[in-house]
Amino acid sequence: MIKKISAFVCILISSVSWSQDNTASPYSYYGLGEIKFKGTHDVRAMGGVSIFNDSIQLNIVNPASFSKLKSTAFTIGATTSTTNFTTAAENEKAQRTTIDYLAVGFPYGKFGFTFGIMPYSAVGYKIENTATEVDNTVRNRRNFGNGNVNKLYVGAAYNLTNKLSFGFDLGYNFGDITTEYIESIYSPIVLQLRSRERNNSKLTGVSLNTGFLYKTKINAKLDLNAGITYHPSATLTSENTRKIATILYNINGIELVGEENDIPVNDTEMKIPAVFTFGLGIGESKKWAIGSEVTFSNNSEMTNRFGSVDNVAFENSKKVSLGGFYIPKYDSFGNYFSRIVYRGGFRYENTGMVINNTSINDYALTFGLGLPVGYSKINLGLEYGKKGTRTNGLIEENYINVTVALSLSDLWFIKRKID
Repeated sequence: MIKKISAFVCILISSVSWSQDNTASPYSYYGLGEIKFKGTHDVRAMGGVSIFNDSIQLNIVNPASFSKLKSTAFTIGATTSTTNFTTAAENEKAQRTTIDYLAVGFPYGKFGFTFGIMPYSAVGYKIENTATEVDNTVRNRRNFGNGNVNKLYVGAAYNLTNKLSFGFDLGYNFGDITTEYIESIYSPIVLQLRSRERNNSKLTGVSLNTGFLYKTKINAKLDLNAGITYHPSATLTSENTRKIATILYNINGIELVGEENDIPVNDTEMKIPAVFTFGLGIGESKKWAIGSEVTFSNNSEMTNRFGSVDNVAFENSKKVSLGGFYIPKYDSFGNYFSRIVYRGGFRYENTGMVINNTSINDYALTFGLGLPVGYSKINLGLEYGKKGTRTNGLIEENYINVTVALSLSDLWFIKRKID
């Protein structure tokens, strides 16, 4: 058991310095970036509905689920995203492959414990504008951004009764976000010097997530499932730096930096907004279930990293999720397909961003398969969605996310009777 824990800790420590391109969305320019889904891919395939217990798979959305584990669960998930960006006049495409989470949970009597790492938000955009003036002078403006905020967490849960459990997780949030703004002027005679502004933010802070899960019988077959999670508002400290430089490129395209100066900027505090989720569902144990969740986020307290941005504001937001699963015959010996978990869902979210007086919405259809491999599962998922709009000078994102996750189970705390 010690060897298994040590191996996982080594993997976890090596992941702490994650620096992935977790997004290509221009909307990640604002606030803390694009807020990532903080759950496993089996939950994501059900539209994000997280109220159903599983004794061998880890649910990291609602921490009350940790005490429902019957065996040690290790899980890791990844996503390949393909996104088409469309405006009223242009069309671009981007692809990304990222690791989404790494976590382990284990039961101990009425308790359950877990630790892991996942991204909270991601920044990754490239925006370029070019304009030609009357005298044929060309002005080029480019914006770049990359980085992320990660959450390293530990959590625990306890079965208060046979029907009700409570849990929490405590997270250490950390990240590094860099943004650049480059303006160039090309005249008909000579390439002029370019100016570059480079901003960097190092963010750290502690957050808390709490949850309850309740399950009871409606009749001989049907179960009622209910869940609540509450994530209080948290504060991240942002240590900010800014450098201004003049640059040019030689005939081989190599960047040459002229004068570069450090510009004093104040450190700031940024908010992770308070989030409240309530869910309700019904189902038949080991057969099927369907449910819905509603999430309210106090996004109006969010800010941008370096002050206000013209025509941009934040509002309180809401997300609605609907989803469930179906298992034809979980204990079938002769038909493998009867033991597969078939999942589906839908979600709609107001992201809380208001740009050019337009709320940025995000919605998607989700599908998934849970492929049994012994006592473990390979979870596959597909998410097709749209974010934003082409009106009011904005960008519409049409995306397809393909997810793959391994959910491995083992008995760590059972003493062997035979060696």
